[in-house]
Amino acid sequence: MSPGGVPGWLEALGPGRMELGLENVRELLRRLGDPQDSFESLHVAGSDGKGSVCACAHSILMKSGHRCGLYTSPHISDFRERMAVGDRRISSGELDRLGEEIRPIVEEMEGRGMRCTFFDAATAAAFAHFRDRGAELAVVEVGLGGRLDSTNAIAPAACAIGNISLEHTGVLGGTIEEIASEKAGIIKPRVPCVTMNPDAPARVIGEAAARAGSPLLRLSPADVSVSGIDRRGADFTYKREELRVSIPGRHQARNAALALEAVRAMLPGSGLDIAGGLAAAEWPCRMELRGDTIFDVTHTAAGAERLAEDVAELYGRVVAVVGALGDKDVEGIARSVARVSDRVFAAGLRSERSAPPGRAADAARGCGAEAREFGTVEEALRSARLHAAGLPVLVTGSFHTAAEALEAMGMEARG
Repeated sequence: MSPGGVPGWLEALGPGRMELGLENVRELLRRLGDPQDSFESLHVAGSDGKGSVCACAHSILMKSGHRCGLYTSPHISDFRERMAVGDRRISSGELDRLGEEIRPIVEEMEGRGMRCTFFDAATAAAFAHFRDRGAELAVVEVGLGGRLDSTNAIAPAACAIGNISLEHTGVLGGTIEEIASEKAGIIKPRVPCVTMNPDAPARVIGEAAARAGSPLLRLSPADVSVSGIDRRGADFTYKREELRVSIPGRHQARNAALALEAVRAMLPGSGLDIAGGLAAAEWPCRMELRGDTIFDVTHTAAGAERLAEDVAELYGRVVAVVGALGDKDVEGIARSVARVSDRVFAAGLRSERSAPPGRAADAARGCGAEAREFGTVEEALRSARLHAAGLPVLVTGSFHTAAEALEAMGMEARG
């Protein structure tokens, strides 16, 4: 296993290489006996919050007595976070065994000019794991986009499309409508779809659903009323039903509503423990407080804006450690963080895709915050904690930022 728990047979495929397309993963799955056909699935796309939607849906299905798989990405501390059946994530031994099955197939395919990506192989491993562990259902998170994402090899019983914002514009398109079109690519003929998006992306999703003859349920934000949030979750009313989701943040109420409607679309007429599932939902590093440090993997400007609103309500002021990838709206993230932090500690990441810390620092300074630049998250975190003066430390901007901060503190992501 490499750092982060990535098995060597997967590491060799190059985790950073992005090649979208379904031909190779479909062939890989065929050679594995099409494990994705052994369970019913819920497919979840979106820009912000799709992991939380998946966590809520998975928790509802477990609490309702179903043996359910969960496949998400990326991981934070350990690759094994990506796949679980029930509340048990995959073991290193199970990953190694799957590698013995998958690696020879991948190598033979490459010899024929069909090169599988890291995500192709990881997705196939997850589906094979679900089959081997006897999962009857699975919640599957899209990795990137939707239409050409490896996970789109499934034939889901329902799909959900969460909030869409500008992200991966070099790959998915430069407008909200173009990005929405890519994400709407998960819609299958006559398969119900649930979404909660404003007019521009909702129009694109609606047109895609109409072409596919798929029932579309568009949730209204007006149906979700948050009565209060605390550092462990949010209390809300959805269509006169009082609920609590145990993931903090006002926006998590909308994610929870999307999840519960997606599960209902997946299993219409079934007895579901919605309240119990949402109350038991857990999802690490989503405004998660550990000691005096708040971890959040927000990596879009829209997500950072919501994060700042919630932090202001729950904590008032913080000191912030910000690190981001260069293809993100680093300045937008930093400006939102500066609304709740007078001191911003900008960090470089251990990734060739890291944004220079000066980008975040300059944006924070432009908002009146004091900002300092550091080569690593560990250095930025150490300095932030020294200068916190009793305030909590917020770590945000990327999954990488959270992972490196947790490592520096001798912790791992939960889940």
